Amino acid sequence: MSVLLEARDLRKTYVGGDGAPIEVLEGVDLDVERGEFVAITGASGTGKSTLLHLLGALDAPTAGTVVLEGRAYGTLPPDALAALRNRRIGFVFQFHHLLREFTALENVMLPQLIGGADEGAARRRASALLASVGLAARAAHFPAQLSGGEQQRVAVARALAAGPALLLADEPSGNLDHHNAEHLHALFAELARQYDTAVVVVTHNRALAARADRVLALAEGRLAPVELEALP
Repeated sequence: MSVLLEARDLRKTYVGGDGAPIEVLEGVDLDVERGEFVAITGASGTGKSTLLHLLGALDAPTAGTVVLEGRAYGTLPPDALAALRNRRIGFVFQFHHLLREFTALENVMLPQLIGGADEGAARRRASALLASVGLAARAAHFPAQLSGGEQQRVAVARALAAGPALLLADEPSGNLDHHNAEHLHALFAELARQYDTAVVVVTHNRALAARADRVLALAEGRLAPVELEALP
């Protein structure tokens, strides 16, 4: 494997209501290899989602660098950064955000069509991705006709539609029951290897963290390795 994502000395500072600075990240370093599944844990309010947003180019750090496939975010003009984010990074959030007026297949096709893909090619890839997440038979169903677990698996397929190098997920099983959560957890581990995609998941779920190749804890603005036995 080779390093796909590099973060160096990432810092993020906000201004509090009283005007005083609040330093959320205080020098985060992280390397993630192709095909690697990394879980990031930590108490609520420690900055896990903030870190994920920086890694996904949804926000800019106060200081530090993020490099994906050799391209430093801070050196790219806005249009090039947006193109990198849309084509090379996939996102899965706690709430799936599927478009309810479209079928599962159409939801997975949409990012490809927006990116200029041929409709036939987009349909074939969307069908293959839905099959890979176990939903081939549900392709023509609308989100309201799917269970919560099925909707989240559609969201995973959609995140993979453009063939991203990096998949980021923020508490992806937070709203699922135990059975559906376990199915989704196994899926993340499998997809990292199947698509040679780097997967970084922010989670409080010990079972999901147990599936990862590495578990890191964010505390006091920094990342550190943690043994699974040490997790609550």
